[in-house]
Amino acid sequence: MSDTPVSVAFMCVQNAGRSQMSTAFAEHERERRDLADIVEILTGGTHPADHVHDVVVEVMREEGFDLSERTPRKISTEELESCDYVATMGCSTLELDADDSDVDIRDWALDDPDGEGLDRVREIRDEIERRVTALFDEVEREMASGTTRTSDIDNA
Repeated sequence: MSDTPVSVAFMCVQNAGRSQMSTAFAEHERERRDLADIVEILTGGTHPADHVHDVVVEVMREEGFDLSERTPRKISTEELESCDYVATMGCSTLELDADDSDVDIRDWALDDPDGEGLDRVREIRDEIERRVTALFDEVEREMASGTTRTSDIDNA
């Protein structure tokens, strides 16, 4: 397996819901797969909120994650351009040009949990967990094969 660091970012506008859930699941996957020294995880928003949405804190607590002390943060285009993978949540004001970038950009187009009922937020949470797990499966496959996003693009 390659030991080249891989950076993954989860971002949206407020960094108060979907991207925070994604980050928590990604941190769990990184630990579970023993990739702490290899995978860097970033999260942020273009216009961060003051706090993580209460309903998000509640449904993530049900799964054993405490997001109550997390603070949404701003993420810059420069930070995102340095990543190998960027997952946006369907609300991005991302300014990266996918055609001119080595970044693998994915728009997950997830509904905003803010203002939704618990059952709907649980559905969003569960979909995020599936997508994060699938992303880590892909990252591990690429690392094991020695391919990186840069080499894929260079050889395209």
